[in-house]
Amino acid sequence: MKILLAVDGSPYTKKMLAYLAANEMFSSKNEYVAVTAQMALPSQARSALGKELVQKYYVDEGTRVMTPVTKFLQRHGIEAKCVWKIARPGELISKIATDGKFDLVVMGSHGHGTLVNLVMGSVATEVLAGCKVPVLIVR
Repeated sequence: MKILLAVDGSPYTKKMLAYLAANEMFSSKNEYVAVTAQMALPSQARSALGKELVQKYYVDEGTRVMTPVTKFLQRHGIEAKCVWKIARPGELISKIATDGKFDLVVMGSHGHGTLVNLVMGSVATEVLAGCKVPVLIVR
């Protein structure tokens, strides 16, 4: 099975990984890709900071998110490909899942209520709406 792990470095990612570790489907026989997305900094901030500093920020943030995930997976004997891009998270996860012909997307949910999702939206809601691949949301 080809599984896309949507991670963001939050405690919800840790819950999702713990759930996978406790589940029989979590196996080194599967193919895993961990993906994280960072929203682009506003253009004024990018201009003020300069290209080098902005690139360093993106690299540092991607590393901050992916390092614990990679270590966790390696402790369980799993090598995963890591993908991190500057994009809207919900759109990126849906696109990678569909284009990559994944069998399953697994992600944590922040557990916001309906009112918050109505006002702010949610990455999980966006993935559910835009993804043609089954999505497992761990709460």
